[in-house]
Amino acid sequence: MNHIDCLYFLADPNHSQTVRLAQDNKFLPVDVRLIFGRPVPAEPGPKVSSVRFAREDDLPALRAIAAKSHSDTRFYFDRHFDRSRCDQLYETWIENSFHGFAQAVLVVERGTMPAGYVTLHKRDEEARIGLIAVAPGHQGAGLGRLLVEQSLEWARQQAATKMKVVTQGRNVAAQRLYQRCGFLTDSFEIWYHRWFGTAGKE
Repeated sequence: MNHIDCLYFLADPNHSQTVRLAQDNKFLPVDVRLIFGRPVPAEPGPKVSSVRFAREDDLPALRAIAAKSHSDTRFYFDRHFDRSRCDQLYETWIENSFHGFAQAVLVVERGTMPAGYVTLHKRDEEARIGLIAVAPGHQGAGLGRLLVEQSLEWARQQAATKMKVVTQGRNVAAQRLYQRCGFLTDSFEIWYHRWFGTAGKE
């Protein structure tokens, strides 16, 4: 018999009855989920030599970046989750993305080492950015924008017509990056967590 410690619930904040039911049943809001979108350019963009497809030998560096780059997410915000396990979640996520969970993983290099990555998905005519991160020592140098722009070029080559990406309401830096790259807010939702038994006690 399976045991549930934590139940996730993604709610439409415009539906007041749903929000009240969540609150009345001890679901705690842990994240605002923002969905951004923009059309995929019809014309090819400039080729950037520092951005390439990930290789197997990149994985140790990508795992190290992943373990330090996603602390704005709901798992870190919810103090019931051990932070080291959250680090491991994103290390596994980027590795699984490389091994087929994502349709493509791009890296941006500084010197000969990856300094950031983006995972990409496509379904029908819609492409999507999954994980995106730049290593702490390389932030502020425009690498995130390079990754987003090359993601749009990948989407164009895959015949996608729209690109979407999800970020957190508390991740203002990511929101500004997407806005600078021509993305607009499509919608937003609220993540709730409900903990049960001893796992839910302070």
